[in-house]
Formats: sequence, structure tokens, C-alpha cells
Amino acid sequence: MSGRLVYVTDVSPYSGTRPLHDRLAGAHGVLGQSATAVAELARAAGLEFVHVPSVADMVPGTVDDATVLALFTIGETPWSDDDRASIATRLRSGELALLGLHAAADSCAGWEEFGKLLGARFDGHPWTQRFAIDVVDAGHPSTAHLPAGWQFTDELYLFRDLRADARVLLEAPGDDLDMSVKGARRPSIGFPLAWCFHEGEGRVFYTALGHFPGAYEDVRFLGHLYGGLEWLLARDP
Repeated sequence: MSGRLVYVTDVSPYSGTRPLHDRLAGAHGVLGQSATAVAELARAAGLEFVHVPSVADMVPGTVDDATVLALFTIGETPWSDDDRASIATRLRSGELALLGLHAAADSCAGWEEFGKLLGARFDGHPWTQRFAIDVVDAGHPSTAHLPAGWQFTDELYLFRDLRADARVLLEAPGDDLDMSVKGARRPSIGFPLAWCFHEGEGRVFYTALGHFPGAYEDVRFLGHLYGGLEWLLARDP
């Protein structure tokens, strides 16, 4: 193994008194399946895999030993001040890469710097449907294998505060979206779905896709994730 991927799927601060892991649909029902898929991708990339379901119960020093920190988190993930400092410092020094998956953009609202580290902030999801996806940048390893006019079923996220230096990889054209539903709007940035950028010497890759179990059985989506991981590791897949 040439490094370690730490995959965090902490949703407990968001769930209140109802255990969302027990719901059949949506992000909370897919966390186990996503962990299985990410574990396989990590091993294919030559990385040791560590799954962290609860940051509160995480072994101290876990973040400090990570090569890639992958997040499928929701709500106020209880990172300690030391963990936050380690993530930001190690990312900027190039010791750590950051992979954000789907609801990670809807976490850590109380950590002001987090939005910049991930690239944008979640700003609602009026639609859950099948929609068209445009490959904006086919030269990236996460998108090179994807067909033109890819169709996918997911929650379609809106974002705010997208970094000016974010390299948008996928976006929804939005022509097939019902603009009459509650909360529907077309932001000035459109509908970006995946992006990457450099933060100091470190690399960040984020994809908004991955809400439903079918994603983790779709070779195109898994190839999208694997290509993102290889880019984070500065490799050609």
C-alpha cells in the first residue's frame, strides 16, 4: 500500500433523534454501499482503506495519517479544532488530498473555511429526478470515459460561493428540469456537478452525484470516482 484513504460517513449530528441510517432511500441508506465501493476503489489505487462512521469516535491522529480524506458527511460534522487545523494545513502543504462526495457540500456550516476547502456550499436541491449531464472537461480522468449527454438519476444540488478557480468537470444543462417546483431557480453559476482545483500544493475533487444505491452499481459513476481519485494522487488512470 502506498498511502491511506480515510472515508468519513458521519451523519449523526444531522439526524437528531431519528437514526437516518435506517431509512431505505436517500443518502443515509446508501452510506454502507458507498463505503464498500470506495474501499474497492481505494484498494485498486493501492491505498489502505479506513472507514470512519463517527468522527466523535475516531481514533486520534487518523486525519494526520491520511493520504486522501474522502467525505460523505452531512450536518455539523464534529471535527475538533486540531482536526480542522490538520486538514487545512496538510491539504495546503500537499500532504493530504480531499475528495468530497455528494452531501459533503451540505456539512460543516459552522466551519467557515470548509466551503473554500471543498469549493462551494450546498444551496438546496429542488429536484430529484433523471437529468442530462454535460461533460464540460473531457480531458480529466474522472470524465474522459463518460458519454456525451449522460443521463443520471439523483438529487440535483444547487450551489453558492463556487470558487473562481474551480475547474468544472460536469454540469447539468437544466433544460429538462421543472422550474415550477418549489425552490427551483437557475443560479448565475448554472448547475455544476463536479469540479477540482488546487489548494496550495494540495488537490481537491468533488462530485455532487451519489445519492442513490444505483450509483454504486454504475460503472460510469464508479469510473468517475476512480478517475477523481487518480487525479488527486497525481496519476493517470
